This record gives sequence, structure tokens and C-alpha cells, in this order.
Amino acid sequence: MTPLSHPGDALTRREKIIYIAILGALTALGPFTIDLYLPAFPALQSDLGISEAATQLTLTGTIVGFAAGQLLVGPLSDKIGRRVPLILATSLHVVASLGAAQSDDITSLMIFRVLQGIGAAGGGVVAMAMVRDLFSGLALVRNLSYMALVNGMAPIFAPVIGSQLLLVTPWPGIFWFLAGYGVLVIIAVSTFIIETLPAERRKSSGSTALQRYRAVLSDRIFIGVVLVGGMNFAGLFSYLSASPFLFQELYLLNVQQYGILFAVNSLGVVGGVQASARVLRRLGPQWVIVYATTVMMIMAALIIVFDQLGFGILGTAIPLWFYIMAAGFMFPCVQVLALVNHGAQAGTAASLLGAVTFGMAGIISPVVGVLGIQSATPMAAVMACCIALATVFLWTVVRPRSVPPLQ
Repeated sequence: MTPLSHPGDALTRREKIIYIAILGALTALGPFTIDLYLPAFPALQSDLGISEAATQLTLTGTIVGFAAGQLLVGPLSDKIGRRVPLILATSLHVVASLGAAQSDDITSLMIFRVLQGIGAAGGGVVAMAMVRDLFSGLALVRNLSYMALVNGMAPIFAPVIGSQLLLVTPWPGIFWFLAGYGVLVIIAVSTFIIETLPAERRKSSGSTALQRYRAVLSDRIFIGVVLVGGMNFAGLFSYLSASPFLFQELYLLNVQQYGILFAVNSLGVVGGVQASARVLRRLGPQWVIVYATTVMMIMAALIIVFDQLGFGILGTAIPLWFYIMAAGFMFPCVQVLALVNHGAQAGTAASLLGAVTFGMAGIISPVVGVLGIQSATPMAAVMACCIALATVFLWTVVRPRSVPPLQ
């Protein structure tokens, strides 16, 4: 291949569209695994005879598995290439989905949900590393945002699909659907995606996994961005884990109404991601994060105030939408700042980013269940605390004024 500013420049427009669509579908495997069965939480709780907190732990198990899986798949993809780890991980996801579909107690369901998370990790971390293999700088921003658009459709459609599936099948049918999705992903990757990490780069690096981790973890900006991203995810997943009970049991929405509301909220994520890509052409990603965290803090506070004043569902749903949109603004900014200086360790950097952010979300989001969901205030309080910590990490570790401009 002749030297190019980015290897992805060698792709035709049609090839780029195919790559971004499939890689977006790969990253969507994780959100689909997490969000598709959210409308089934009350039914799951009733059928298995478990508490709200135990039901939310099945979500936590998936997130923790997703985090742990990335720590394995990312460095492996830097060493042996992207395709093989991706196909193996997605195959594990398919098997775990089939196991979850046949679970009849909380213990077996929890085990298979953790394995689902580990398997879904392949799509998330390897797809991001593949984009970094092909692009850098502003081209990386643009293509990450395109991929995020495809990925962002998953939270929109997942609860809607899940709620419609529940009309014709009990909750195990959702896991049969996820198994089928995983099979389609494996076929698409095997058919259309070539290896983006050349053999000479794998051989020439000569570095061990420990050396790659050390190279990434010695970057102060990377560490700060990962912490900020983790708090962003923790706040968002506090909403994800609480929303089925909050909107269906407290605000008395049925399964289909909840699915529609969740889809409308998820449009905020997509809008934020796409607007962020445009803003980044004029404003550094660190400054977009500054503005986004400010908006999120204000919106979380408004939910608490409106809830205490008894404003009802609108007092929660409206500021929540703007909170979620601001979270969408942060996603491509965090990814770009984490990956832009680590092309040689893209898989390792992506795995650490994913593992820490999802791990922090998995640890913090169940706090809402412990506090109780008798009102919107506990959920919003956890969200506010997460963003307050993100703000602290942003100004003390990332230090926005010290971040160099994108090239």
C-alpha cells in the first residue's frame, strides 16, 4: 500500500460506508445486550421471585462482564490481529445468550449475563481499534461519530424491540433474539471485514501486553479522560437501571409506553453525538466535555428540585432528556482523546477505556436500587454525584488547557 495520511483513505466511499455500518453494528451488540431486556425487568422479577435490587444485579453482571472482557480482547487484538478475537468473543456471546434464554433461576441467569457481557466486549473494543487503525486526527473524529450514529440507534430501538417481543414471547425470547443478532454479526464480519492490523505491525511492535498497558497508563490525559468517561457512564447507567421501575411502577407507564419513552430519550444521545462531531471542528474535545458536564450537573439538579415540588413525570422526563443529550456530546470526545495518541496500542487503549468506564458504571449504578426507587430523587442524586466527580477529574487530571489541538 502506498503511503497515505490515513490507511482508511485507500477505501472507496462504498467500502467506508460498509465498514462503518458493520463496525457500528459491532459496537451496538453491547447496548443491545444491555438495553433490549430492560422492559422485561418487572416480568423477570415476578417470574423468578426476586427483588428489584437482584433484578438490577443482572444488569450489573453484564456490565462487569463487558468491562472484564475488554481487558482480555483488547491486548489480544494488538498481538494477533482484530478479526480472530472479534469472532471468538461474539461466538461466546451467542452461546451465553442461548444459556440465558434457558435459565430458570437467578444464579444461572447471572452467570450467563456475565458471559454475555464478556462476549459483547469483542465488538466494542475491536471495532473502536479498527477505526483507529484506519484513521487519526479529525478523520478519526468524523468516522467515530459515524460509527456512533449506527451504535446510537441501538438504545433507541432496543427497548422498543424488547417491548414488542414481550407482546408475543416471555422474557427468554429476548435472549433468543440476541443470539440471532450475534450470529448475523459473525457472518457480516467474516464476509465483509478484512484485517486492519497488518502482520508487519504485529511483528514489529515486539511489545508485551504489560508494556502496552504501561505505555497507555503513563499518559496523564488518557487516565483523566478514562475517569471522566467512567463517571459519565456511571451516571447514565444509573438512569438505565432505575428507569424500568421508575417509569413503569411509579409513573405507571405500560411496557410499550416505556419503550417509546426510552427511544425518545435515546434520540438525545444520537443528537448529542452527531452535534458533537460538528462542534469538534471548531472547539477542542476537552472544551466540549467542559460544557457537557456543566449541562448534566444542572439537569440532574433540576430533576431533584422538580421531583420534590411534585411536578410528576414531565418534571423528570424533560431535564432527563437534556442530561442524556449532553452525555451524547461527551462520547466521541472521550474516545478521541483516549485513542488519538495511542495508534500503536489502539486495542489496549480501547480495552482500558471500555473496561474502566463500564466497570465504574457496573459498580456505581446499583446504588440507586439500594437507595430505593420510591421517587426520581435517588436516581438523580447518584447522577449528580457522578458528574460532580467527572468535573473534578476533568479539571485536576485532564486539565483542559494542557490538551494539544487535534491534527
